Amino acid sequence: MTTAVAANRLMNLWDDARAAGMTEPEKLLYRSNLLGSDKRITNYGGGNTSAKVMETDPLTGQPVEVLWVKGSGGDVGSIKMDGFATLYMEKLRALKGIYRGVAMEDDMVGLLPHCTFNLNARAASIDTPLHAYVPKQHVDHMHPDAIIAIAASRNSRDLTQAIFGDDIGWLPWKRPGFELGLWLEKFCLDNPDAKGVVLESHGLFTWDDDAKACYALTLEIIQKAMDWFAVETAGKTIFGGAAAQSLQADARRAVAARLMPAIRGMVSADHRMVGHFDDQPAVLEFVNSAKLKPLAALGTSCPDHFLRTKICPLVVGFDPAKPDVDATLAALAGQVAEYRQGYAAYYERCKHPDSPPLRDPNAVVYLVPGVGMLTFAKDKATARISGEFYVNAINVMRGADTVSEYCGLPEQEAFDIEYWLLEEAKLSRMPKPKSLAGRVAFVTGGAGGIGSACAERYLREGACVMLADIDEAALKATAENLSSRHGRDVVRTVVMNVTDEAAVLAAYAHTAVEFGGLDILVSNAGIASSAPIEETSLALWNKNMDILSTGYFLVSREAFKTFRAQGIGGAVVFVASKNGLAASPNASAYCTAKAAEIHLARCLALEGAEAGIRVNVVNPDAVLKGSKIWSGEWLDQRASTYKTDKDGLEEMYRQRSMLKRSVLPEDIAEAAYFLASDLSAKSTGNILNVDAGNVQAFTR
Repeated sequence: MTTAVAANRLMNLWDDARAAGMTEPEKLLYRSNLLGSDKRITNYGGGNTSAKVMETDPLTGQPVEVLWVKGSGGDVGSIKMDGFATLYMEKLRALKGIYRGVAMEDDMVGLLPHCTFNLNARAASIDTPLHAYVPKQHVDHMHPDAIIAIAASRNSRDLTQAIFGDDIGWLPWKRPGFELGLWLEKFCLDNPDAKGVVLESHGLFTWDDDAKACYALTLEIIQKAMDWFAVETAGKTIFGGAAAQSLQADARRAVAARLMPAIRGMVSADHRMVGHFDDQPAVLEFVNSAKLKPLAALGTSCPDHFLRTKICPLVVGFDPAKPDVDATLAALAGQVAEYRQGYAAYYERCKHPDSPPLRDPNAVVYLVPGVGMLTFAKDKATARISGEFYVNAINVMRGADTVSEYCGLPEQEAFDIEYWLLEEAKLSRMPKPKSLAGRVAFVTGGAGGIGSACAERYLREGACVMLADIDEAALKATAENLSSRHGRDVVRTVVMNVTDEAAVLAAYAHTAVEFGGLDILVSNAGIASSAPIEETSLALWNKNMDILSTGYFLVSREAFKTFRAQGIGGAVVFVASKNGLAASPNASAYCTAKAAEIHLARCLALEGAEAGIRVNVVNPDAVLKGSKIWSGEWLDQRASTYKTDKDGLEEMYRQRSMLKRSVLPEDIAEAAYFLASDLSAKSTGNILNVDAGNVQAFTR
């Protein structure tokens, strides 16, 4: 960050012992991962690295020079060996003889596959010529905030010279591609002693003929910029000083919890969006500043920042000195509509005859004074990363505005990158979204067998899941298990007792802040009890009613509030029981409470229909596997009722069913998926029995 003090050093993590046995491509991977591990060096997906390596040609058996370079769309911090494109240097040099100027620059990208070495399927990026034509074996291209703050300053060239002297050169803004690659080559040939170059409004290139030395040089140059900014910004007023004060942390989250579902509803007309909230100090300093609006309007500078955050953010009209959230919400629709109109006008001003059609005109970044930053994208990871990129932009603006004058990317240049035909082609190659992409699910009893199976099913289909459970230890273990397979971005937890109204409200607020809103409620938390009616205490009766009836009411009520705030519908799935339709001996409290669940669902289906809120019921029976209900007294009690032992109970239930099959949590999850997905878009008020067949539970 540009505010780093000299003590905040970039660490040289190169381990000679580890690198000793590595091939040159392996050293490239090692160097790349080290550079990408520190966000002060480059942002996620930003920058690239390369090495020119002698390889054996598979056709001739002769040694040939091959460029290993980060492939299109990769991330240097997490890249593996298969993430690098490999190209014959001889063929890449031959492309210069074909090139006829900037008018055919994009056509050159189509020729890169003809240079592929060893049938490597990894697509080469548009930055390939920038690496190929630098006459050094190892090249790093990074996007450190400290360097981009220099690159985005009005007097960028003078600052580069003042900080680095002749070690680092400077080149004016040029969109990445073949022409810029030739510019870099000419610079290197004209300045053979230079160690790198700052690209205006873009980033840093450094090079060397040794992998370790190249890595160390990259750190050295970035650290020098960081140290320079630490000195130059010390004691100076930042962003024109504070114009607002931050709310307390809890209050910030409370405001975000109300704003995010409303915004999500406004921007999810074409596809559901997922939100992310960030109130770190760098964000708060910017959103509270006197220069918030003029600087935000300038947009970002680095192309990588811009592609993730759009032409500019939307500054939400909220006054933390007079925090009226209702008034803010009332004005929000107009602000969002105004942003859309402005974006459409930008498109009309800048479009070319062959430009792709207008894309989603909604903002990605929402800045709220006193509160923080909200970002929305098609999935949680992208929403989070978009926020990270805008923090990079804030750091850049902070540095540039303090020592010079910050300059955003010119509007036409920004448009030409955003609607670049090559970028459009990349988007067209993206895989088709999964069926629940962008959806957010809230699952009560999430640590149990059925709850975790439902979460797993939803996660497989691209949803984000909030797991709620009263058992904190089991909840943590379940979340770790699911996160290990689906990623940490998409799984969150909240410890919640469904009978505690305050806890339920807090859990929904937490969900709104973490994911932006809600699309699916799976009301699954439960208990089971067994006792003859004369032995059923009032406490036992009330416990069943509290958890299985009142609990379902509370979580449904709050889900309805969120659904209505968003205005884009929703799906509620009650996990009830065969016992809600078919009476069982010695279980009157349980059966009655389950019947109440089913009738509540019918009532909610009536209330929610006009708002596109669907409410349906899954009725399981005898789901023993993984169920916490069957691990306690209920198991003993049911075994006693049916005159069998624990081992024989599951077989008894299987034989009792019409299909003679056991019912598993995954079976219930499949039904819960169907009722939450668009496959059942025209179904509400229904009951789906998943009980292997029980004639007493037939709904007709």
